Amino acid sequence: MSKPHWRPAHASDLPAISAIAARVHPGLPERPEVIDEKMRLYPDGCRVLIADDEIAGYGLAHPWKLHQIPPLDRLLERLPEDADCLYVHDVAVMPEFRGGVLRAYIADIEQLARASRIATLALVSVYATRPMWQRLGFRPVAVDAALRAKLASYGEGATYMLRDLAAA
Repeated sequence: MSKPHWRPAHASDLPAISAIAARVHPGLPERPEVIDEKMRLYPDGCRVLIADDEIAGYGLAHPWKLHQIPPLDRLLERLPEDADCLYVHDVAVMPEFRGGVLRAYIADIEQLARASRIATLALVSVYATRPMWQRLGFRPVAVDAALRAKLASYGEGATYMLRDLAAA
């Protein structure tokens, strides 16, 4: 058994990614075409976790605007030309492969952000994962009413979080 590792996601990985999304995020469903679009718009931010020669997780990230959240299960159509953060849209790992693999994905995304001259990572923490994200250097930020309304669609306790790479 080889150690779980991340590799770039390919279009052929979409069925496995969709199946993991349905299992890990049953309350936050996204259609395969929404996931596929993220992979096409920004393939560099999309990775899959390989464990025992199978896909055991995935991560999707793309350039975005600070203090804005892409709507769930909606096509983006295009990425903002004036992006000022790399938005970690989703990271999902099958329970039996959790433990340490997230740090490696975030390290990859941090390198990508720095190479793109982007100084901030952003995400929405769901399912009480806030402490885990805080251990990875993300901090919760105060949100305005418009952002709070969008966060509501991510479920109770959803938290908008940022990680400033300049300070890292």
